[in-house]
Amino acid sequence: MKITKKLDNLPKNREQTPEDNSPKLKIIPLGGLHEIGKNTCVFEYEDEIIILDAGLAFPTDGMHGVNIVLPDVTYLRDNRDKIKGMIVTHGHEDHIGGIAFHLKQFDIPVIYGPRLAMALLHGKLEEAGVSDRTELRTVRPRDIVRIGKNFLVEYIRNTHSIADSFTVAINTPVGVVIHTGDFKVDHTPVDGEFFDFQRLAEYGEKGVHCLLSDSTNAEVPGFTPSEASVYPNLERIMATASGRVLVTTFASSVHRVNIILSIAQKLGRSVAVVGRSMLNVIAHSRNLGYIKCPDNLFIPLNAIRSLPDEKVLILTTGSQGEPLAAMTRIANGAHRQISIKQGDTIIFSANPIPGNTIAVVNTIDKLMMQGANVVYGRHHGIHVSGHGCQEDHKLMLALTRPKFFVPVHGEHRMLVQHSKTAQSMGIPRENMVIINNGDVVELTENSIRVGGKVPSGIEPVDSSRTGFVRDDVLKERQQLAEDGLITVAVAVSDEGKLLAIPETHLKGVVMTADQATFKQQIVKVIEATLSDRWSELSRSFGNGEGNQIDWVGVRTEIERAIARLLRRELQSNPLLVVLMQTPEESPDSTASSTTETPQPATGRRRPRTAARVAS
Repeated sequence: MKITKKLDNLPKNREQTPEDNSPKLKIIPLGGLHEIGKNTCVFEYEDEIIILDAGLAFPTDGMHGVNIVLPDVTYLRDNRDKIKGMIVTHGHEDHIGGIAFHLKQFDIPVIYGPRLAMALLHGKLEEAGVSDRTELRTVRPRDIVRIGKNFLVEYIRNTHSIADSFTVAINTPVGVVIHTGDFKVDHTPVDGEFFDFQRLAEYGEKGVHCLLSDSTNAEVPGFTPSEASVYPNLERIMATASGRVLVTTFASSVHRVNIILSIAQKLGRSVAVVGRSMLNVIAHSRNLGYIKCPDNLFIPLNAIRSLPDEKVLILTTGSQGEPLAAMTRIANGAHRQISIKQGDTIIFSANPIPGNTIAVVNTIDKLMMQGANVVYGRHHGIHVSGHGCQEDHKLMLALTRPKFFVPVHGEHRMLVQHSKTAQSMGIPRENMVIINNGDVVELTENSIRVGGKVPSGIEPVDSSRTGFVRDDVLKERQQLAEDGLITVAVAVSDEGKLLAIPETHLKGVVMTADQATFKQQIVKVIEATLSDRWSELSRSFGNGEGNQIDWVGVRTEIERAIARLLRRELQSNPLLVVLMQTPEESPDSTASSTTETPQPATGRRRPRTAARVAS
């Protein structure tokens, strides 16, 4: 796993043969395909695996109580002994946010990545208590790292919305595979670190076997504007603001944050930073030299009251309307130290990620209602994408001249359009594949094909971050949100009679009938079920041991009968919880769903309560 500085004899493309029995390189995306986020890709050759990035995604509206979404990494858990290392392309959360969670399930011997990404990742691993399960190694432009016997990886500088971003050239036994990572072509980068077109062209000259390329803006014609293009627009808005200025953007957009801080310094505004992630990224970026500004530019949040409003700039998280982010709490009047004043100017220097639009619009509305002047939207020129458009894609294809092509990092329509762009650049249609998460791309010296599928999907993480949310739990939460909850408490005797009138409680259930009438219907259904099915659920013994009662079966029949009533009367599907009290003696014969063989119920018994959830 040595880092070197020279790489000779790059493999060249070979002519296709009629029969291809060559060794296969498997490329398996576990996230980032047909979606935006949780970018994770596996490269496997024989008994060795390397992982490229391991990100997270935001939950959808239906994922109640879910904080983040990770890819299903069952395949990596099952093949943990093959894992030789990880390549990190840059420090965005959708590329490194899942690593700490994965390390709780399997070790990764070594993780290579750029300085900023490794600095951010180090803090995450320390906080999660898994820093001892891997080794972090930083790389610089054109560094080459060997991982295992079969992979030699070169880091090639690119330009993106975060500093220290890289494309990687992976040298394998079947040829050179280039993965662009996230990129756009920025000829005037804020940090002065230019895209290394020369090295890409050298690979293209010697022979790139396969290109995997970022497809996020594949539908957008032209080039993506330079990050520097937002500077004059942001400066104009801030310079004409008469009161306080509040700016929200992605914390990880280091170049944008650098621009905002530079403008604040130029205009004589002191900066208060709000939001843990924003503070963290600024601290690491200043330590590494990606953000340059004096210490006295920053002031504590509680000091803003001592300054005139026209001398204050508040830089905060919350550009996506996240419920717990600072800007959202300010809009809701729930922030302890900041409240909106008449005349405040608030700048949203970010576009909503798909799925976040409603949350962002609601936040903007609330800020406006409190008297703020909110500046947002594409027409103001205060945000540019970090991803390349069609002309950026064409330049990447022209430089690398790949034999095979796989569009990645995007929704299906983006992948399709990117493949069309590649065809316009001379790559035959049969030399590319459009894939989904879990597809196994088999790449040989002479062919590319989808050769199977591995487990894929999502692993939602609860808001408490204590563990993954199982599918059945997620379904129950959705059911609660849509149709409410009904609990029914039932006490049944040995003779199959009700010991008391069942208690029914409804939460969040919409009904047209009177509740008292509905509860009476439930009682009648339970009585009818006990009367009709008791003989089947209770067997008599002639040896004096009395009756053996299948209490699990009793509860199941009651649940089914009530569920049928709910569908018929409510025409909805509320979550149903039945609590059954039975006069039992043996703990082994409780009405728990774990009971397999109920014991005979005889003599004087103490009541026990069992619960089961049924949909």
